[in-house]
Amino acid sequence: MAKPQQDVEIVNPPNLLQVKIGGPISAGDLHLIEKAEDAIKDLRSDFGTWLEEEVQKLEEAAAEVKAEGLKGKAGETLFIRAHDLRGVGSTYEFPIITRLAKSLTKLIDLDEKREKAPRALALAHVNAIRAALSQNIRDTNDAVAAALAEELETQSAAFAEPWKDD
Repeated sequence: MAKPQQDVEIVNPPNLLQVKIGGPISAGDLHLIEKAEDAIKDLRSDFGTWLEEEVQKLEEAAAEVKAEGLKGKAGETLFIRAHDLRGVGSTYEFPIITRLAKSLTKLIDLDEKREKAPRALALAHVNAIRAALSQNIRDTNDAVAAALAEELETQSAAFAEPWKDD
């Protein structure tokens, strides 16, 4: 039996992005972009200091986890610090730190995970992040760093598998 024919209307919404950003980029805008890029280059010398501060905060949270475990406030603080590093590692020119922090956040992003997560695995992530910064290992061009990151990711993913759909 044939289905009755239904009228179909396709609506293509207008692309208002150009309007929202003020139209095409003008020469003056390009000059502002160049100034912003120059400002970032000037700040680049501070990236190491800022990253060191973030890693120290992560290590302080890890010290709490060593004393108290991953449950409760200590585990939550470690997650927050790892999440912060996940966001700034690449910005501060250490994509390996972003990768390691991402693996750590996957391990402890939920209260239920923190209750069961292996403390040693979480602390191994922290130690790997410290080692990357201390040894100025920025990416996976270093074979040892690549292997370590891959192993930590594998173990975190295996642990987090039951929560995959959450």
